[in-house]
Amino acid sequence: MIKDYYDVIVIGAGPVGGYLAWKLTGKGLSVLLVEEHSEIGRPFQCAGMVNPSAMDRIGAFDTVMTRIWGARMYSPSGTEIAIGDPNTTRTWSVCRKLFDERVVQLSLDSGADLLLSSRPIKADVTDSGVEVLIDIDGKTNQFNCRMLCGADGAHSWVRRTFKMGRPKELLIGFQIEVTGYPGEDGRLDLFTGNDFAPGFFAWAIPSGNTTRIGNWSLPHKLGEESCENLLKKFMTSSIWKDRFANCKEIGRYCGPVPSGLIHKPVIHRVAVFGDAAGLCKPTTGGGIGKGFEQVDLMLPKLVDAIKSNDFNKATVKDMNDSISSFRRNQNKARALRNVFLTESTDDELDELFGVWSQPEVIDLINQLGDIDNPIPLGIKMLKDVPEFRRLASKAAGALIWG
Repeated sequence: MIKDYYDVIVIGAGPVGGYLAWKLTGKGLSVLLVEEHSEIGRPFQCAGMVNPSAMDRIGAFDTVMTRIWGARMYSPSGTEIAIGDPNTTRTWSVCRKLFDERVVQLSLDSGADLLLSSRPIKADVTDSGVEVLIDIDGKTNQFNCRMLCGADGAHSWVRRTFKMGRPKELLIGFQIEVTGYPGEDGRLDLFTGNDFAPGFFAWAIPSGNTTRIGNWSLPHKLGEESCENLLKKFMTSSIWKDRFANCKEIGRYCGPVPSGLIHKPVIHRVAVFGDAAGLCKPTTGGGIGKGFEQVDLMLPKLVDAIKSNDFNKATVKDMNDSISSFRRNQNKARALRNVFLTESTDDELDELFGVWSQPEVIDLINQLGDIDNPIPLGIKMLKDVPEFRRLASKAAGALIWG
């Protein structure tokens, strides 16, 4: 039975919304999950990778399609760098529909309620709570709660309704799923080149019996092109075109990637999480792990405020401050990405790959490389790799100031 009052209403029943609802119900709070689509896990709009710490939090290993332990990275002219250790899991390639369902099911088993085919149309904050109007299959229903949370994606209704600002970047990605790609088991492929992924990279990610092939970029770098057209160009006329000769497309997905934590993810009795807060990683576009981390960091203050129904300025400030480290790390990672990828020409990328392909540098990458946290590797390479000294001022500035 759906009630008309809850401690918390969460807009968006994706993995971050489901995780938030699970954690809140686990603390004895009543939670309503609201999802605009008719089923969980659709539409699917990401590369489907979940980092080990996020997977360990929920234990959804039955949703794994491929364990990723390494990568093959390619410069614009074709220099290959093969990294990774088969004994160390770097990430998991999952079935996103099953993964999302597992997370949401955790919240339902813990006591949360769920509305499908439903969307918020109005919300007002009062002294005692939030009044929310929700359209359920064309009929307007009023609900009340102590706090409203948005885990409703890049174009978050919650964030826009309460004028909470915009993420620093909004990248664009396009991806297809294919059969017939000659990949290497356990390794994903990353391709650089401004002809098909200006400022960023294209990828081929193994996902069981299929492969997800895509690219991403910033809008201002695309000019009059689209990621879809550039991906087609990559697969039909690049130096790697032979790899795609036997590929058969079975699905396609696209969507924005919001990266750059908004100034105040919490205002009054309203908070946003995950993509809605701009928490995607600037190096990979992944957001599930960071969304889970945000929930865990904010949870103690969040629960105290909801249970006491006290959202004073100091409490709200503490909640915002609890994730300020995300902003610093995002800024540093973005600055490093800009120095070594986004602002590099193809010739500069080829030169960088010439350095990265040295055996001693590959050893460093295998020891310290973490695409979720590139800062330790960046510092070590500046210290230990002489060829990087000419980039020292730009890279050092990126690490210090972000």
